[in-house]
Amino acid sequence: MTSIEQEFLQKIDKHKGIIFKISKMYMDNKDDREDLFQEITYQVWKAYSGFRGDSQFSTWLYRIALNTAIVFLKSEKKRSFIENEDFTDYKIIQDEYDLEKEEKMAVMYNAINQLNPIDKAFIFYYLEDFSGKEIAEQMGISEGNVRVKMNRAKNKLKDILHAK
Repeated sequence: MTSIEQEFLQKIDKHKGIIFKISKMYMDNKDDREDLFQEITYQVWKAYSGFRGDSQFSTWLYRIALNTAIVFLKSEKKRSFIENEDFTDYKIIQDEYDLEKEEKMAVMYNAINQLNPIDKAFIFYYLEDFSGKEIAEQMGISEGNVRVKMNRAKNKLKDILHAK
């Protein structure tokens, strides 16, 4: 194994939580999540030689992961991704098992899964505390447009959560 391969694997291992979260947000069933996780990892590897280090690896990874998730959803081989509410295999990575927190996370992921792919991306960036400027750079839109779209996405999510 080359040093580049080892470096890549270390970075992926360190940031696999990002890939897991995006896979969870965009796919509701376990097999589809695993497929998306693999597809994101593959796309990141394909693009890795172009990573110049102008930004943090995690920021670069977010962009590729979100773009891959959106394309993955649009592919003809994908089934409807909002029909199954299978959260039984979801595990919160923490020191203690917290059933209440897990149930809240399941409700949140279920609500997020009802959003369109672009709104999911905005909610993901919001939950990860990205600044408006960072989101604008990642999404290729103005900061003003980010604020508008972010508010709309948050309002849609609130409506879904309050409808329950």
